[in-house]
Amino acid sequence: MTDSTDSRRALDLDALAVGDRFQLFNFTRRDDHVSYLWVLRAMDRLRAVHRVQVDSEDVAAALRELAAAHDEVPQLDAALRNRLDALADDKIIHRLEDASRAGTLARYRNRQSVYQFSELGYRAFTAVEDVLAVRVRDVNLSRLVFSDILDDLRSLATANRGGDEDQVYRRLSRLDQVMEDMVRRSARFHVTLGEIVTSTEASPELFLRYKNALLTHMSDFMAELDRYLPRLDRAVREVEASGVNTMLIRAADADDRPFLSGIERIDDWKRRWEALRVWFTATPGSASGAADLRRATRSAVSGVIALLRQLTEAQRGGVNRASELRHLAEWIYNTPDEDAAYALTTAAFNLSSARHLGGAHDDAEQISPRATWWNAPGIEVALTPFRTGRQAGPGLPQPVRTDTGVRADLRRRQLEARAAEREAAQDLAGNGAHDRILNEAETRVLLALLTRALEARSVVAGRLTTGSGSDDTVVMRLLPEPKGSSVRTRHGMLHLPGFALEIVSRSGRTDG
Repeated sequence: MTDSTDSRRALDLDALAVGDRFQLFNFTRRDDHVSYLWVLRAMDRLRAVHRVQVDSEDVAAALRELAAAHDEVPQLDAALRNRLDALADDKIIHRLEDASRAGTLARYRNRQSVYQFSELGYRAFTAVEDVLAVRVRDVNLSRLVFSDILDDLRSLATANRGGDEDQVYRRLSRLDQVMEDMVRRSARFHVTLGEIVTSTEASPELFLRYKNALLTHMSDFMAELDRYLPRLDRAVREVEASGVNTMLIRAADADDRPFLSGIERIDDWKRRWEALRVWFTATPGSASGAADLRRATRSAVSGVIALLRQLTEAQRGGVNRASELRHLAEWIYNTPDEDAAYALTTAAFNLSSARHLGGAHDDAEQISPRATWWNAPGIEVALTPFRTGRQAGPGLPQPVRTDTGVRADLRRRQLEARAAEREAAQDLAGNGAHDRILNEAETRVLLALLTRALEARSVVAGRLTTGSGSDDTVVMRLLPEPKGSSVRTRHGMLHLPGFALEIVSRSGRTDG
């Protein structure tokens, strides 16, 4: 849906673009952030009546109208211009110069600025307003939306088969909006349910008051989802059978967004359709989004029932976290002296005295002297001072341990490797390096000899004449060859331009 599409686009932004967009929320971190919020609300009030570009006097008038209905609106007559300029610096609004608004020469010389929301700035403001407007009791799972989605899918297939371009666009747009709302509602519901489950110890009465309504709501949603999921899957496949590419082209042709090209509109509707399809149609190896939602809701029902059983048993037995803390407080209060109270508290909460450890960073110049300990990078501390508080020493030297078995095994493997190298070297001397494919051992020996020969090469008049390398078994010589030569190995071809290899056994046998 639109949320998932926007999330993928957000992942493509670089660090600089992300920093620029975070700057739009600077007003929320200022000391007088409430004043900035009311200024933006006043501009939004003017924007709602199609007054896009406004000056400070227009904003002040809108603030006075808001103050008549809300007591929290601050008085900003003298500082309003500074607030607007600060918002313009944060790029949440644009500041423009409008000479036509200057009625006098003095006002013209003093600059008459007008302000309007930037596109991203307005989105940042509405995002903040959405967060402030959220109420926990408003969350719910929209079970009645499945019938609307089914009707829209069937109408979409009919419109696509009939070639009704406008109807295809309307149905796809409605499906996109309905799915976005359903996904957002479901996510909010499960997040809120998780908060309720983790905070029941502080307010179990609130949970017990709404338990029946909560369980009924989730059960009805799952029943409706189970009833409609097979129908929705068939409806999606009917739409695909009517021609997905034709449908996307028709939706893009009817789409009137002027800043997108035809190809971009087709790609956008393709992403939206694929997101909708994944929600109701399972793919090989993965479940559909609706099936995942059903599984999460079923798990939430089990969690609520388990928590309800836990609270019921706690109330029946009279022992819970609150009663335990009350008993502990009574014990601490009745201790004979302050030392005994500290000892009991330490044992109950597993407290101990803090050990203060410190040290110097490897590169102290990289750390600002104004950095707090919370923001400064940490350093490595040995276990000895961490556990005992004493500085770690080098300790006594440990005796050298000899393991004759390991040494004997290592010696045996060395002898075997050396014997294999001798055998490979003898094969090279007997069969030559050309006109055949060398195995792994022969290749290793050849490369070692070639390295020694290149290191010992001689240069005459700027030209490489010859070079040789040897071990205790064979000797390799680099001989000038106008045509060059090549050696074939199991990993590919080794080319030697201008040279040929001659491998001579130290016993006198030679091959090239």
